[in-house]
Amino acid sequence: MHSRFIATIAPVFSVEEARNFLARIRIEFPDASHHVSAYIIGFGASTISHCNDDGEPQGTAGRPALAVLSGSGFGDIIVVITRYFGGTKLGTGGLVRAYSDSVRQALNGLPRAEKVMTRTILVAAPYAWYERLQALIRKHKGRVLDQELAADVTLTAQIPVSEFEDFERALSDASQGRFQAVIINTEEIIFPMEQNEEY
Repeated sequence: MHSRFIATIAPVFSVEEARNFLARIRIEFPDASHHVSAYIIGFGASTISHCNDDGEPQGTAGRPALAVLSGSGFGDIIVVITRYFGGTKLGTGGLVRAYSDSVRQALNGLPRAEKVMTRTILVAAPYAWYERLQALIRKHKGRVLDQELAADVTLTAQIPVSEFEDFERALSDASQGRFQAVIINTEEIIFPMEQNEEY
């Protein structure tokens, strides 16, 4: 009988969240042989990474799982690979392959998102401008959160800070200075990204 490997992935934004997720997986699969974990908190230069073999031979489980995660480009992520031992020993190379492949399969098709500093804005204009405002927001990588339609239209939208000055300029140029964006809030949010990649 072969061993069974179940990889579970989740977003995590602190070491405490990563530990809590691992604890939940241990409760969900209490009779498993191993719960190998790897996580990366943060992204780029400011990251915390950690892995644990959970009783597997040293370097055959957690480290390969972390290597696949590190190469994936994801941050703020944990993977826990739960193993049910089937009675057949896989050897060092077999374990490395099994844990690496489990992480790769779990990452395939995983939706990507990125943290982006954004401005939440209000823009009010005559109803005839409704489509044009939406197009301007989309052009500057923004998204409409809410809309009130009457004689005038009021859109609440989020625009990345990196695009905001260009958006303001385009809005002013298009309306000859009649309409302005009122900033309600500036915050870091998670934006979905369009493309999926394979690992």
